[in-house]
Amino acid sequence: MVKQNLVLIGNGMAGVNCVEEILKNNPNQYNITVFGSEPHDNYNRILLSTVLQGDTKVDDITINSSAWYEKNDITLYKGETVLHVDTENKIVKTDQDREVQFDKLIFATGSKPFVLPLPGADKEGVITFRTIEDCEKIINVAKNHKKAVVIGGGLLGLEAARGLLNLGMEVDVVHIAGNLMERQLDTTAAKMLQLELENQGMKFLLEKATEEIIGDKRVEGLRFKDGSTVEADAVIMSVGVKPNIQLAKESGIETNRAIVVDDHLETSVPNIYAVGECVEHRGMVYGLVKPLYEQGRILAEEICGKESKGYQGSTLSTQLKISGVDVFSVGQFHEDETTKMISQYDELAGVYKKIILKEDKVIGAVLFGDTKAGNKLIDIISKQKVITDEEKMIFLQSSDQEFAVGSMEQTELICNCNAVTKGTIIESCQTEGLTTVEEVKKCTKASSSCGGCKPLVSDLLSYIQSDDFDEVIEKVPMCSCTALTDEEVVAEIQMRNLKSVHEVITELHWDKEKGCSTCVPALHYYFGMIYPEYETKQESLYFNERMNATRQSDGTYSLTPQMYGGVTNAEELRKIADVAAKYSIKNVAITSEQRIHLTGVKENDLRNIWKDLDMQLSSTFGNTVQNIKTCIGETVCKCEKETALQLAAKLERRTDYLVTPYRIKMGISACLHNGAGSTTKDIGVIQIDRGWEIYVGGSSGRNPLAGQLLCVAETEQEVIDLIIGFIEYYRQTAKYGERSWDWIDRVSILHIREVLFDVDLRQELITSLDSDSNHNKKVVEKAAY
Repeated sequence: MVKQNLVLIGNGMAGVNCVEEILKNNPNQYNITVFGSEPHDNYNRILLSTVLQGDTKVDDITINSSAWYEKNDITLYKGETVLHVDTENKIVKTDQDREVQFDKLIFATGSKPFVLPLPGADKEGVITFRTIEDCEKIINVAKNHKKAVVIGGGLLGLEAARGLLNLGMEVDVVHIAGNLMERQLDTTAAKMLQLELENQGMKFLLEKATEEIIGDKRVEGLRFKDGSTVEADAVIMSVGVKPNIQLAKESGIETNRAIVVDDHLETSVPNIYAVGECVEHRGMVYGLVKPLYEQGRILAEEICGKESKGYQGSTLSTQLKISGVDVFSVGQFHEDETTKMISQYDELAGVYKKIILKEDKVIGAVLFGDTKAGNKLIDIISKQKVITDEEKMIFLQSSDQEFAVGSMEQTELICNCNAVTKGTIIESCQTEGLTTVEEVKKCTKASSSCGGCKPLVSDLLSYIQSDDFDEVIEKVPMCSCTALTDEEVVAEIQMRNLKSVHEVITELHWDKEKGCSTCVPALHYYFGMIYPEYETKQESLYFNERMNATRQSDGTYSLTPQMYGGVTNAEELRKIADVAAKYSIKNVAITSEQRIHLTGVKENDLRNIWKDLDMQLSSTFGNTVQNIKTCIGETVCKCEKETALQLAAKLERRTDYLVTPYRIKMGISACLHNGAGSTTKDIGVIQIDRGWEIYVGGSSGRNPLAGQLLCVAETEQEVIDLIIGFIEYYRQTAKYGERSWDWIDRVSILHIREVLFDVDLRQELITSLDSDSNHNKKVVEKAAY
């Protein structure tokens, strides 16, 4: 396959993270060229404040060195600025007279610091705080001067001020509002923050509007509009940033506050995309790392040709990176007449927590002094979960109690920026022998972005190294042919763009050159899930709409006419009887699934039988959704049965032609008499007075297993949507051959509920299942004629 040319304008965090995701999805799809205006490798701009504060060095915040670009065959032009994008001819032109052709282009030009248009803003000693060079200027200023003023009491301004204090300077922070970080904190948290920072040595001039920067050639101080002044040897301008959109605007790409993109992160010009701080999506411009990385992941899927629901926006959260101060906020944290609030304020301990709820869902929070519940809150808000009274109180307990890392689920996120879970870190520690935060950061990327999760990573490491730790993540290989797990094999298939069982066996160095009875069908299944167009032949089965027939051990075949919901009519029964008589089919049985089963059919008679029956046949072979068992129960009760039978028929039609990790058995009972044994099926439904109970993970085998109650659905349509979503999520995340109850135990019933109760996620699953079913049906119909 001929590689396309991909050009990235901007060597910052958002753009290069997107490139990393592209390499994960398909490392061989693009020739990648990156232009960066700064003369540096890709570095973590967010951690510049820690460099200024003396906690880290410039080398420590490098994310990808030059060796990484070389290893991945990426062409990097550092210190070179793109001046023009010819959108018609698809060429970028730089200030080094370089021209590069592209097939796809990504703008990741970020933001530039906003400089107040004040008289004297061009004087020596006025510095912005945005780049490594800015950081170096501030450090040099501190060597010869003692008094600094920071204009801006927001997140970046306070972090810069803390750095100046560490450099030995006196620091005044000037802020136009009455409270610090007023966009991220409520009044109580802001006052607590101000008091803590004053104790560290900062001084604050609030509700001050700067009129002029005074001095001759060099800054000597500020004059405010109220006539007062303050002395300064240096002024750090930190009043915000604005998206860097000039290049896009001049190139004819639609811009507003930033570069306007759709849900696919595509601009107004086809094949030109944008990510990061330069992006405006649905009227929102994001400046925090988590949404920028989310954009990068989704854009990578888009331009690698993978199905995606697109970017839907992000939940914003803020964490202050100042030594000794723990501050966190997320979502809507100001109460109004439509919300309720729970709070805790311990002035002696310096702890304040406020959680805002709307209809029993958390929509925002502010934490001061104890922020370890932050990740959990982000997760709850993002998933729109309804929380119980007990959970509400847990948030108010001290961090050394319920929110200890030991009580976290392995699927919960430790690092929100890079989507690193507790389980991932535990597995990495167990397999790689990691013992320090720095080692975890290098291996998993946890704490490598904003750094806010660093204390949590440290706590997790302490827990792993303690006597209380007893969690084990065992790697179970797919089969005896390989040491790779199912998940690792699937990842390699996607990353290497492998398209056949032979390629997997060869490229991944299988021990057996033809595989085995365990891995070969598993690989066929995974290929079918990854590539919907993938087709495989099974000698034991004719698989199409009119020709389902299963070969038996004696060489004859069996047929099962399809009767959706177990319901038939006189005409169909006559056809079946006539065929049985005409072709001397002696074995006609009623199955446990309430279907008529014809066995002992001779191969030579198959085509004539199909023609005479002229009925769709049911596939009872292999890993599929089996016929649904229903209950008439006329001798047990007189409950209304029609609704349950119709529901069964609808579900069977929706799940035709699907392949699943293991066969799925379903039962639908019209009443609590449970005549269909619904509580001991993979999926079971029981009609009750207030709707339908849905059970999952049951088994009626040799060792019966009762299913777990997934939920109670009010309507028939809700039942269908939840079951379809459940089946598709099982198809997408279960290992081949994994029974439904084993899968549920592994991922947890709580997690499955979270996925299915999210309306957008559920709809995405439904769409995916319907798409696969329709594709398979077309393949079937094509094979039939």
